[in-house]
Amino acid sequence: MEVRHGRQGCELRLDGSVASLQRAGAEVTGPVWYALAAPLWALPRHRRRSILILGLGGGSAAHVLRAAAPDAHIVGVEREPRMVAAARRHFGLGRLRVEVVVADAIAFLERERRRFDLVLEDLFFGRPSELRKPAGFPHPGLGLAARRVKRGGVLAANTIHEGPAVARTLRCVAPHATLLSIEVRGFYNRIYAAGPSALTAGRLRPELAQVPAFRTALPQLALRTLR
Repeated sequence: MEVRHGRQGCELRLDGSVASLQRAGAEVTGPVWYALAAPLWALPRHRRRSILILGLGGGSAAHVLRAAAPDAHIVGVEREPRMVAAARRHFGLGRLRVEVVVADAIAFLERERRRFDLVLEDLFFGRPSELRKPAGFPHPGLGLAARRVKRGGVLAANTIHEGPAVARTLRCVAPHATLLSIEVRGFYNRIYAAGPSALTAGRLRPELAQVPAFRTALPQLALRTLR
């Protein structure tokens, strides 16, 4: 693991892959983490009170979510203690008021009993050419994660090679939910989210267009309603 400071900001890399990015200037982070946070805007403001992030990394998604939901209780699960230490030292994690849990995501989900308005899964490991989900994801991990989502809430997952498998799993664990994909142009990432009827491309994009922080990232996001 290493931290790199460059012209675009600060990068946290694990096995050569960018786990978090904090940009210099007004833009908080890169488009992938904006895409991961975007489903929050499908929820009304009073439903943005509790958020669970599986794969906290350096806290890039947490930065976007905290700006959108200043009073929300955010729980971040991260298996690697060195990652948490780097996030605190270089990425301002301490300012975000995140409840950090150093644990394996599956073990956490098996024992956790709280439910959340938004659950985000952003778990990967391996080098850039072979990034993949850890054991237990998407199945049974997303099923366990779905149990932690409040009724009417959102479950979202970041994918690279696992998109079809994640989409199938979301259809199974949330059979009556709206299913949305968010492709990040210029990246291999595609976000899949299952949630309420407001989670459609036609309704979500206008909401995001009104958010100043999304002004730069939104043109790179291709939203599509799948169900």
